[in-house]
Amino acid sequence: MSTGATTSTDLGLRGPLSYAIHASFFVLLATSGIRYVAVHGTSGRFGVVLALSVVLGILYGVMAVTSSHGMFLRRLWMWPVLSTWAVLVWMAPSFAWSAFPVLFLCIRLYPSKIAYPMVGLLGLLAGISFYRVTGRAELVTLLGPLCTAALVAAAYGQMERDARERLRLLRQVAEAQSALADTERAAGVAAERERLAREIHDTVTQSLASALLRLEAAEQTWNTTGSPSRPDIEAAAANIRTSLAQSRDLVHDLAPTTSNAGDFEAVVAAATRQFLPTARIRTVGESFIVPPDIAHAIVRVISSATSNIVHHAMADTAGVTITYLDDAISVDIFDDGIGFEPGNSSNHSRDGGYGLRAMRSRVAQLGGAFTVESTPGDGTVIAAQFPIERRSR
Repeated sequence: MSTGATTSTDLGLRGPLSYAIHASFFVLLATSGIRYVAVHGTSGRFGVVLALSVVLGILYGVMAVTSSHGMFLRRLWMWPVLSTWAVLVWMAPSFAWSAFPVLFLCIRLYPSKIAYPMVGLLGLLAGISFYRVTGRAELVTLLGPLCTAALVAAAYGQMERDARERLRLLRQVAEAQSALADTERAAGVAAERERLAREIHDTVTQSLASALLRLEAAEQTWNTTGSPSRPDIEAAAANIRTSLAQSRDLVHDLAPTTSNAGDFEAVVAAATRQFLPTARIRTVGESFIVPPDIAHAIVRVISSATSNIVHHAMADTAGVTITYLDDAISVDIFDDGIGFEPGNSSNHSRDGGYGLRAMRSRVAQLGGAFTVESTPGDGTVIAAQFPIERRSR
């Protein structure tokens, strides 16, 4: 049991247990008075005993009613209650039975270093009073109330320790939940930043890069012939218009959706030929409706991979293969370009290098598998496979 004063404030003086203590005190006070009248009658000290019992009841009642006030006032008010009770018990030992509710109050109001001596003193005083009532010098008469007081103190102390431990565990759970919520919020923010980075890289950045290549080609033609290349300028304008549309989609958090397999394959073809107009597109297996999130990821992977082919591969031939499997769908983007070392492409900067990381992250979020096979001088194959639940068919 703690030596501080927090135990009483933790449990307070209200609630079912407190009401039971108060009720038992008044019941024992009344029955002790009835016994006193039955044994001693209304002569002698009856008037003084009656006055003391009434004062004790009033003092106790005031403390019980005002128990919502500060702990200091309750502790201060308890001393008149104890003093009146001690005088009453000394004059009329029959009232010693009301000691047991008072024991609980002492334990609840005071820290253990004060409450335990008070409980022992009350138990000893009750034992002496019982001895005076019975008139027999029996050891059990003296030790019984003292042992009862000790048991009450031990039991209540254990209750308080259990209550404090429950409060401590509840606080720990609340703190852990708060920390978990903060972590989840931070993770959500990081995931959203990553998602937006992928979307911008795979849409606006790629389209603008393609438009820049077209304009640079037109500029070279202009320097050579004195007039720009109309097809290059038209292609650059188309890419810029596409970038504008994609930017609006990002603002409104839109994603390409498909209502049937034909729509999905048309979107795949458009994404491929945006950067590789002559690329070969092939489908294998029996087509089925692809869930929108997976269709969106496949289109983004194709856009990013074909853009890399245009910017870096210097390939003569490139193609995309969509394969419908029993419980999955896969996409393979291949080229016969200069290739690269996949192990050296993990880092990225403002000048590039983000594409593979973004593709890998996008595929992993949907539970898919992403592989890159490439050797310098021997082309590149990028493959992504996504699991498909049968109910999506």
